[in-house]
Amino acid sequence: MLVCLNGHFIPREEATVAISNGGFLYGDTLFETLKARGKKILLVWQHLDRLEDAARLLDFPIDRERIERSLHELEAGLSAPVSRIRLTLSRGNFSTLTWPATEEAHYLLTAVPYTEPDDARRETGATCVLAPNRRVNPLSHLPQVKRGNYADCLYAYNHAHTADADEALFSDEEGNLLEGSTSNIFALIDQRLVTPPCTGLVLDGIMRRQVIAAAAELGIPVSERPLPVTELLTADEAFLTNSLIDILPLATLDGQPLNRGDGWKSLLKTLRVRIET
Repeated sequence: MLVCLNGHFIPREEATVAISNGGFLYGDTLFETLKARGKKILLVWQHLDRLEDAARLLDFPIDRERIERSLHELEAGLSAPVSRIRLTLSRGNFSTLTWPATEEAHYLLTAVPYTEPDDARRETGATCVLAPNRRVNPLSHLPQVKRGNYADCLYAYNHAHTADADEALFSDEEGNLLEGSTSNIFALIDQRLVTPPCTGLVLDGIMRRQVIAAAAELGIPVSERPLPVTELLTADEAFLTNSLIDILPLATLDGQPLNRGDGWKSLLKTLRVRIET
């Protein structure tokens, strides 16, 4: 594991968190998960743009230029074929509920090897269950952002794990799908790609944006509209997206087989040309 704290690379055992840290006490952090192939971190600007927007909305201190330098230095130290990189922003240590001084803020980068889905895994597809809990956004007046307060996603993900499934999908009171605990969802319906619209409960995923752009290149129409669970069960095919898996087709939902197609293959090919060249 590579660890970088505020621009300084340190041994893993020295990476500790104070008991007064806002992330430990309140989940008050922002984060991004990035993927690197070899020594190249993918979609850096897109991730940093989203992080910077979130920091502005939540009055989070951020030094983008310094973070960019650290990411560049991190790239040089990567040795795995594929790596998972986590970038976390913290305000620092709290003495009361009042935000600490800006000078207390820090950022943390970690990098570990990652095994992404291979062709066989994509052909097998992902098994999903409906999450037993609701997707929540305590900052309902703001767009969904990547916050350290991750309790709803943690609960849903571990529900899926207990059920021997790969992912849990959130739905709303009307039976419309929102997103997965760690992913966005797409379905191909009548030759049109359908994905739930970005709202206070649906994250505008970096890979989600790339898939929509790849679909446009291929001439595939995209509809950002409500996606009822019942429609997913009859869709031509469906898949999950995030910055690590790229595209992973869906095989089942709550044990019920879903229709399988190969439209995702051309999207994945186009996607990789977009993000890796």
